[in-house]
Amino acid sequence: MGGGILGLSTAVHAARFGVAVQVLEAGEIGQGASGLNGGQVIPGLKYDPEWLLEHFGLERGEILVNFAASTADAVFELIRDEKLAVPFVRNGWIQAAHTETALEAAANRDRQWPNRGADVRLLSQTEIAALTGAQGYLGGWLDRRAGVIDPLAYTSELARIASAAGAKIAEHQKVMRLDYNGGIWRISTEGGAELQAKAVILATNAYTGDLLPGLAETIVPLHSFQIATSPLPPDLAAGILPERQAVSDSRRILVYYRKSADGRLVLGGRGRMALPTSESDWAHLERALLRLYPALSGVAIEKRWFGRVAMTPDHLPHIQSPSRA
Repeated sequence: MGGGILGLSTAVHAARFGVAVQVLEAGEIGQGASGLNGGQVIPGLKYDPEWLLEHFGLERGEILVNFAASTADAVFELIRDEKLAVPFVRNGWIQAAHTETALEAAANRDRQWPNRGADVRLLSQTEIAALTGAQGYLGGWLDRRAGVIDPLAYTSELARIASAAGAKIAEHQKVMRLDYNGGIWRISTEGGAELQAKAVILATNAYTGDLLPGLAETIVPLHSFQIATSPLPPDLAAGILPERQAVSDSRRILVYYRKSADGRLVLGGRGRMALPTSESDWAHLERALLRLYPALSGVAIEKRWFGRVAMTPDHLPHIQSPSRA
């Protein structure tokens, strides 16, 4: 259930193992967070190796560290191996520090990853200014394992190869009821369809409802708002993200940005949880854009959108296995 990146990736792998797979998507493929996210593919977790080893022990901690280190490789290798029609650039991700405290945290992160083979390095104030073209940063951290993709293209291509592998994909099939009896799950959709399955995966992320009591309470849903400029004129484009890295800053409510394949600057951040009603709901992002790039004051904002994304309260990945009772 859920035709986003998680559901479709699961469908691809399961179908190739010979499992009969049905994907049920309440809306359209890519309509949720998978198609609307910031397109940043960043290895790692909120926590660095030493913290993970301290909290989970050597064996489980190493599993988490290795998982975190492999995530960007998994995405870019899939794009390459499957020849997916997904625009991407893999020149890295910059974590931009706007305070001395954030810069110290970046230095601590930089101390832990190089001895694990990660292509990372600290950036001085001069270097981050050259790589971003932005104002206000004291330095930062560059992780060249990361990159940016077109998230909607990636989600759509996952649907294509899942279908080619034998998975069935049905859009506009919102699941209304889920029951377990006698070793079989029974699924009822809003349109009246009835299905049976030996196993069910709820890959619904921020759109998790009440099908399984308590599951929605394991995540924190947020609204991520984004804006995109018109294609940047050549004189401005040359000095803004010239190597096309993704950037996230160190503010408590951070902003993140990248260049799109068609030369726009795309910037996002948290927005209000109420549904937007006017362009003013994106005004905080326009202010952030001009704080970073005052020279863009005359460049039009051509696109605005938002989507619901989810975090876990502890910022760690979770796999829930609810009771079947």
